[in-house]
Amino acid sequence: MPGVEMAWTVNWPAMQVRAAGSGPLALAVVGLCGADDQQRQRSLAAVRAKDWRALTRWPGSYLAIARSGEALAVIGDLAGQHPVYWRSDGAGTWWSTSATALAALEGAPVDPTALAAHIALAQPDVLGQWSLFRSVSRVPTGHLLLITPEGSGAVRYEPAEYAPVDLREAAPTVRAALAEAVGARCDGRPVSADMAGLDSTTLACLAAQRGAVTAVTFADARLRDDDLAYAVRTAATVPGLAHHTVPGSPETVYYAGLEDLAALPVTDAPNAYVVTASIKRAVLATVAGHQSAGVHLTGAAGDAVLSAPSSYLADLLRERQHRRAWQHAQAHARLRNTSALTLLRRARPAARTDLTGALRTAAAELRRPPRPWVPQVKRPVAWTPLLATADWMSPDVRGRLASALDVAAELADGPARLAAWTGRQDLARVGADTTGLREIALAEHGIEVAAPFLDNEVIRACLAVPADQRGTPGRYKPLLGEAFAHAGVLPPFVLARSTKGGFNALAYAGLRDHASALRHLLGPSSRLAAAGLITETPVATMLQRAAAGQPTAQGALHLAVAAEVWLRQLETAPARWEVNSRVATA
Repeated sequence: MPGVEMAWTVNWPAMQVRAAGSGPLALAVVGLCGADDQQRQRSLAAVRAKDWRALTRWPGSYLAIARSGEALAVIGDLAGQHPVYWRSDGAGTWWSTSATALAALEGAPVDPTALAAHIALAQPDVLGQWSLFRSVSRVPTGHLLLITPEGSGAVRYEPAEYAPVDLREAAPTVRAALAEAVGARCDGRPVSADMAGLDSTTLACLAAQRGAVTAVTFADARLRDDDLAYAVRTAATVPGLAHHTVPGSPETVYYAGLEDLAALPVTDAPNAYVVTASIKRAVLATVAGHQSAGVHLTGAAGDAVLSAPSSYLADLLRERQHRRAWQHAQAHARLRNTSALTLLRRARPAARTDLTGALRTAAAELRRPPRPWVPQVKRPVAWTPLLATADWMSPDVRGRLASALDVAAELADGPARLAAWTGRQDLARVGADTTGLREIALAEHGIEVAAPFLDNEVIRACLAVPADQRGTPGRYKPLLGEAFAHAGVLPPFVLARSTKGGFNALAYAGLRDHASALRHLLGPSSRLAAAGLITETPVATMLQRAAAGQPTAQGALHLAVAAEVWLRQLETAPARWEVNSRVATA
């Protein structure tokens, strides 16, 4: 049986491909892994015992490949930055972290039903092992690929949800995990970091404890937030932070640059960063102007692990914690200028079902006529909420997606709590998108983007805290505040901050300024339209609303644009991979 030595890598630096052991007992890690040579060597005992989860406990973001006798385990990370795909034929099993590479082996086409699920639900695991390509399977979140003489398949190694840990008890673990995650990136290369909200500022300050940090704040005047004021004050207080402002420009808006798709990196799946590429490029260009290529820390996924949406009210209702549900609903209602009863009514349907029931409900809804559009925040809370994109699809595609969801319902292997399911899906979505930003940064500036909040141990430490404690409306990100109170890392005024910037102004500016490009992209020549994944009239109506500055299904448009760009790029992307002396080229 082939061992780990038969695996090959593309564009990974030698320092991020490490191995221990050989033959029937071996381990390889690919990516940024905080384990040193001795730790990897000692881990061979875990490989021998087939304790696969033990190989996922080091800081960093990496893929692990382990062979124990006749069993080969391929283990991605919990956030999907290192996804795993496979296909089997008479000759055996091929696996890869690239679905397009496996699809190219036999010219497998895009699966329109899987792509429909991607843009209609935006939950990576909603169809389980379906990938975006026919005949290519994917390993769902929290699973590994196990290859044995008997066959290949995805096996769960991570609990669907964690045993609850009180916020105060978890705080030291969160602080230690995050400090290790940042420390793993401070490996002698120049370090830069976003410094805007509470999450990215925490990473910048942690890195500054280990050396000089180039901190950057995107400060377009149209945002009208206080990110820059806090960043300037933080840099003046914390030694080691050299702060630089990234000013906005007419082109630093959403949807800029879509006229020239060749200037965007080809990613393995539709990627959200194609919509915001001009903003990210402005930040990276500023970093590159002040230091040589190194590692850039981003606060991506901080919201997902440190807080929780108010949908956790459904879990409180399900568990008959009515008093706590009422108290939290009242507090959330005050923040949203609505009533507690309204929030509880929205949560009640989700409290009365589970993931299996939710998938069947979504399937039934797809078999009915499309709904009139209303903002998602006004719809009932759901485990698998259908976005506006679902209403733009042809009846045939809606029917095929409904059938796929019925199949998924029969195989559903999800947690008991809604918050646990949505939290994992949010992380998987952010992790997949972050790979796109990494490709932009590496291709254009040689900068490696790192998202420490997506490290396995950070995710585990944070998500073990119940959602109603992470998302309690009385304090802003109480888990982070508890973890770093009196730790000497963050200035007190940063921990006391209760504001958060947003990009809505730049989203609407982009929708207005680039309306013509969007109409062309999603118009008669649209690849999505040709497949029935969108229809012309509702999309045109939504674009008209957007250009006029009216409330718009921004998330749905974002997904549709990213998918359209991806489909067009696939038409000109390399269709063949060749391996020569264990080096791959495309």
